[in-house]
Amino acid sequence: MFGDMLPPFFLLVLLFLALVSAAGGQSYSNITRGTTLTAGGSPDSWLSPSGEFAFGFFPADSNSTRFLLAVWFAATSPRFVVWNANRRSPTFPPGTTLRRTGDGRLSLRDETGTEAWSAGAGGAVAASVLDTGNLVLADAIDVLWQSFDHPTDTLLPGQVLPADGSLRSQLTDADFSEGRFSLVAQADGNLVFYPLALPTGNQHAAYWATGTSGTGNQLVYNSSGSIYYNATSNGTIVAINANSEYSPANFYQRARLDPDGVFRQYVYPKNSSAAGGSLRLTWNVVARKPEDICSALVSYRPGSGVCGYNSYCSSDGGQNQINCMCPTGYSFIDQNNTYLGCKQNFVQSCELYEQNSFTLIPVENLDWPFYDYEHYTNLDERQCSDLCLQDCFCAVSIFWRGGQECWKKKLPLTYGRIGSDVDRRALIKVSRDNSSVSVPVPVPFEGKHDRRQSISVVGAVLLGSSGLVNLILVGTVISMIVCSRRNKSQKQRSVTELNLRTFSYKELEQATKDFKEELGRGAFGVVYKGQLPSSSGSAKLVAVKRLDRLGKMIDDNGDKEFTNEVRSIGKTHHKNLVKLIGYCDEGTHRLLVYEYMSRGSLKEFLFGCERPPWEQRASIAMGIARGLMYLHEDCSAPIIHCDVKPQNVLLDDNLTARISDFGLAKLLRTDQTRTNTGIRGTRGYVAPEWFKSMAITKKVDVYSFGVMLLEIVSCRRNLETETEKEEVEEDAVLVYWAYDCYKEGRLDLLLRDVEDDRERMERFVTVAMWCIQEDPGLRPSMSAVVRMLEGGVPVAVPPDPSTPFSLFGSK
Repeated sequence: MFGDMLPPFFLLVLLFLALVSAAGGQSYSNITRGTTLTAGGSPDSWLSPSGEFAFGFFPADSNSTRFLLAVWFAATSPRFVVWNANRRSPTFPPGTTLRRTGDGRLSLRDETGTEAWSAGAGGAVAASVLDTGNLVLADAIDVLWQSFDHPTDTLLPGQVLPADGSLRSQLTDADFSEGRFSLVAQADGNLVFYPLALPTGNQHAAYWATGTSGTGNQLVYNSSGSIYYNATSNGTIVAINANSEYSPANFYQRARLDPDGVFRQYVYPKNSSAAGGSLRLTWNVVARKPEDICSALVSYRPGSGVCGYNSYCSSDGGQNQINCMCPTGYSFIDQNNTYLGCKQNFVQSCELYEQNSFTLIPVENLDWPFYDYEHYTNLDERQCSDLCLQDCFCAVSIFWRGGQECWKKKLPLTYGRIGSDVDRRALIKVSRDNSSVSVPVPVPFEGKHDRRQSISVVGAVLLGSSGLVNLILVGTVISMIVCSRRNKSQKQRSVTELNLRTFSYKELEQATKDFKEELGRGAFGVVYKGQLPSSSGSAKLVAVKRLDRLGKMIDDNGDKEFTNEVRSIGKTHHKNLVKLIGYCDEGTHRLLVYEYMSRGSLKEFLFGCERPPWEQRASIAMGIARGLMYLHEDCSAPIIHCDVKPQNVLLDDNLTARISDFGLAKLLRTDQTRTNTGIRGTRGYVAPEWFKSMAITKKVDVYSFGVMLLEIVSCRRNLETETEKEEVEEDAVLVYWAYDCYKEGRLDLLLRDVEDDRERMERFVTVAMWCIQEDPGLRPSMSAVVRMLEGGVPVAVPPDPSTPFSLFGSK
């Protein structure tokens, strides 16, 4: 602890400051008796002598509707709270006051005048927030109260957590109430991290401990910046971080039990010269315990795990933060508090269960390891999938190839974790349309009077006709009603299932001004710019793809093929895919209507006059990878694009990458995929297997993505024509030249516009080299590509693209 008794010299300083303040002199340290702070008012805080710390009312939300009574770093950006009062109910409304009373105490009163918190006893001569971040009240002899004796979730240099002391995390970074983890220096001498059950705070089994024993043990954060647990009885020291290179003279420091249960040490350079190296002028993590909370917290105990029920945890490749994610078909209960877990976006009920209404989405390296209700052995993945689909209770099945084992699980799922060391594949049950359950839309009552009037007319005719005529009329009317209802039902069902609008050819002629403004040409036809009227009066821009060439490619079943393909595209939704709005299927006219992408194609963006910023290019590359991963692995019916290239990647207002033309390749007849004239794709992006007697799989898209990734990194076209660039022939092909640069250690020729992010750029190039392997079996899946690009898994050195070698295997 800072000490039960302050040094006499320090007490003299406090006394002097008190006398100066009482005499009317200005002081940044002593809090004068009778002075008041008001939440949301002015003043709202008192500073330490150096101005590095502040004590007072800290906004607990962006709108300043609630406030903490807190101590915080005042000289950093962002500022950071290191202590706050009243943890059980930590926030207060505007108008709450803090007063140093006449007897020397600190008294917090709410807007009704009721005292909500107080510190110190009568007789305090001085009150100050020190440059150590410690709030102290003292008399002429002793310390009466100090915040270092009542830590919340944070320790500061010079502070000690004694035996029986503890830290308690916040619930979230935005919610300052007591959270789900505690760090306890136990009386038996063991320093232990516990998960807690909310709202009671009951402890579950520990997830990290020093394993020490004895009496008087202390967690010490010394003034040089080292953190260690000192077992005083036997001299054992367990280092949390023994590295003291970050001197408090040059760095602000704090150690915090974060909302995710990790105890992290942070440093903040006091100036740019102190930053240097890999540190930025912000809060940097330099140590943490445990190293991987996702792994550490996986234990057979009650509770949900780090991320809450029905979610799963990723430790971001062992870096400084974790990610909580929901499975496909699920969403967070509260987006602002992901630790509450995830909920299904569809109904899975045994009373209404139909096996054919569901499918299973495979996710590699994902497991919920506990609470399975059924276990099978000696079976393959297909059998494992079927067992879950046939079972109305089963929400997820976990398959282990190594042992041919299968586990069935029902909700809620707990302790989910994804990582390269998780040797399992999760098969997640979702609704086949992969969408939320829609609420039936009431049928409008427009036209009811007209229908009644028609029925009356028919009745009058029947009454005045002969029996035979009546029979004919009755049969005709019934037939008309049945057909009308069937057509209406089919139309309504189609619209409900697809959520698409059906256009007439005339509507699209008018929208495009008779197909006047061409946006681009593709393998299936021409794209035109159009405007659709809206109820608000403003026109909505769209892109209309006229599939004139499609009719030559499809057989007599073209109508059915087209309808099925539109259904497939209409059910495909992802932020990195261009959204289909509607279609026209009228006679020989087949058109698709897409949302309009204002920033054009990636080709125009990459190969224009100016080289786009690296951060924008990197973000676009990640978006394309995620879009392809969705098409390959997350759709209810996986889609192979077959023509991945910059022209088929469009950019919206925010430069978000959107893949276009997906799904159209399935309109080709299967006998065309083995002929040169029937090869899909574009020169330079086509995978080698198109030219061989090999199966066409998702790996053709992986190859094309690898080529395009090199283009994104280098801002150079895959194939340079003689008029565009005068080079030797082998340098005219980007993939050959890029590999030569990689092999010779001359990536600087590719990465000539980036210095600060060279490591990520080199990782992108290495991933591209894996994607363009000639053997499809060597190429990674798109989910592996995404993880490698994100840095979540290490990337091995790739072989020559034409050299046989296996690392990933086919998926």
